[in-house]
Amino acid sequence: MTDLPQTSTQPEPAAKSPSRWKAFWRSDIVWSYRRSPVTIVASIVALLLVLMAVFAPWLAPYNPFNPATLNLMDGFTPPNSASYSGNYFLMGTDNQGRDVFSTIMYGMRVSLFVGVLATLLAMIMGVGLGLVAGYVGGVIDAVSLRVADVQLSFPAVLIALLVFGVARGVIPPNQQEGAAIWVLILAIGLANWAQFARTVRGATMVERQKDYVAAARILGVNPFFILLRHVLPNVVGPVLVIGTIGLALAIIEEATLSYLGVGVPPTQPSLGTLIRIGQQFLFSGEWWILLFPAITLVLLALSVNLLGDWLRDALNPKLR
Repeated sequence: MTDLPQTSTQPEPAAKSPSRWKAFWRSDIVWSYRRSPVTIVASIVALLLVLMAVFAPWLAPYNPFNPATLNLMDGFTPPNSASYSGNYFLMGTDNQGRDVFSTIMYGMRVSLFVGVLATLLAMIMGVGLGLVAGYVGGVIDAVSLRVADVQLSFPAVLIALLVFGVARGVIPPNQQEGAAIWVLILAIGLANWAQFARTVRGATMVERQKDYVAAARILGVNPFFILLRHVLPNVVGPVLVIGTIGLALAIIEEATLSYLGVGVPPTQPSLGTLIRIGQQFLFSGEWWILLFPAITLVLLALSVNLLGDWLRDALNPKLR
């Protein structure tokens, strides 16, 4: 009599689930990032420029806006050379003896500060109005859509100039210099909310027809919480894409306004102000005063714009 093979009654060990870090590393977004050398280079350049701007008070070799450390005899020192006082300047100096490299680092702080806050203001206004218009519809939707269409028919710089001019007429003259940065943020933000509003409105009109929104309505959930907790998370993808690209546009618009002389005050110059100052000495031979701030502005705007393009492709399910 042969013995029957005995079967084990012990359960087989469950397959070990991958860690969150491995799951994130294998996700579609990270995979698309790893396959794009242009995006990797753009992110490195953007990160380096942002770190230089944030830590400018500690990384800058000189404080270009401290009158006690300036020497007019150091003015117009060429790049990679020593000045009259014996100080070394990597990118040269401007007409006031300020280190161009240090002024670029401090100028990026102002440009990024204005660009980020203006983009956040435009995002809050556009997303809020787009959610309400797409969910409620009716008169609110029609009026907001017509206002957005009218605003999109004009260049953003002209709208920002109009808002800036109105604000300068309302603010007292003795307070205009101190409020110039905040007026600039308000002007750029009001000039760029329409893109967010139109995108969020269209996505909200699609989401409000879905079953989960109908179920929330039947349960008597407040419409505000439906928009905030259910609809908004499903439309945040396009908002991030527009916000990233809008940040690059806001930085360029701030530089344009500062170049035209209606931006930040000379005591707190941005990249646009530095370009305007350098343009005055371009044809007299001091090319570095204009060239280095212009290159920095191009690198900053281009790197952020490339990141926005990658994010748009990465969040598009049709391209996965």
